Amino acid sequence: MLSSPSASPLSRIAQRVRHSTAHLSPATRAMLWAASAGLLFSLLNALMRALAQHIDPFQAQFLRYACGLAVLMPVVLQRGVANYRPKHIGGQFARGALHTLGLMLWFTALPKIPLANMTAIGFTTPLFIMLGAYVFLREPMRWERWVATLLGFAGVMIVVGPQFGLSAAGHSGGSSGWFHLVMLASAPLFAASFLVTKALTRYETTGTILLWQSITVTLLSLPLALLHWQAPSPWQWAGFFLSGALGSAGHYCITRSFRNADISSTQSLKFLDLVWSALMGWLLFSDVPTAHAIVGGLVISAATIWVARRESRASTIATPEV
Repeated sequence: MLSSPSASPLSRIAQRVRHSTAHLSPATRAMLWAASAGLLFSLLNALMRALAQHIDPFQAQFLRYACGLAVLMPVVLQRGVANYRPKHIGGQFARGALHTLGLMLWFTALPKIPLANMTAIGFTTPLFIMLGAYVFLREPMRWERWVATLLGFAGVMIVVGPQFGLSAAGHSGGSSGWFHLVMLASAPLFAASFLVTKALTRYETTGTILLWQSITVTLLSLPLALLHWQAPSPWQWAGFFLSGALGSAGHYCITRSFRNADISSTQSLKFLDLVWSALMGWLLFSDVPTAHAIVGGLVISAATIWVARRESRASTIATPEV
């Protein structure tokens, strides 16, 4: 079906994507949405780490979501505010509160630890998500999902294990270890936020969830941002608006992923973030991947491709022909 001439550019892009992927199984579409989200979030993390080194972390957190909200407003106004009225405002604020708490810990540690270590710590979130999906959402935990996640985690350890060893040996003080723990503490909060998102997809549209995440996190982040406010430079404003666009696009992709399949079925793709980071480092900064990065990346990719094929096959068998 062709898009309407009056539709917004984003709507036309979304319609084209839906048309080109209509022949794929729901599980495969969910995998593609999750992989796209990982790439966008990897770009976002690198940009936010650079910004948070020059601006108070809580102000950086507020500006990232405030700019994300500003990026969304033209689309919201064009489609009509009434289309984004939530059916359960309490669920939206609960999700926003959980995500804000996780972000407070994440932004506190962000400028203090290496980007590779930050990415590796984030890979613990899928373990919390799968456990929560099993306990709270009653999603089936097929053995393939556990195997793919464990293999992906093993691949991450191959890549970052030596770096963790060097970090532990190279720092004389205990502050680095403390910030690693702070970053780790954000993982279960983000997992809880994503689980609430999955629950919200049962009766809220993707656009509504995305808009209200930006609204709630912006409002809840403002008080701490005001404590050490400083005027951003024009380049910093540009960076925050770019981060808002990347973050909104990433959360849109991950929400679409949750809508197409069980949340636990997509979590092995989280480990592709490390592959994205290695590619960006090579393309943008001429960083040559180490042997550990190549081997670990192959393990992660193999686990991801394997579980994607298994999920697609299971979805095809479970869906009767009509």
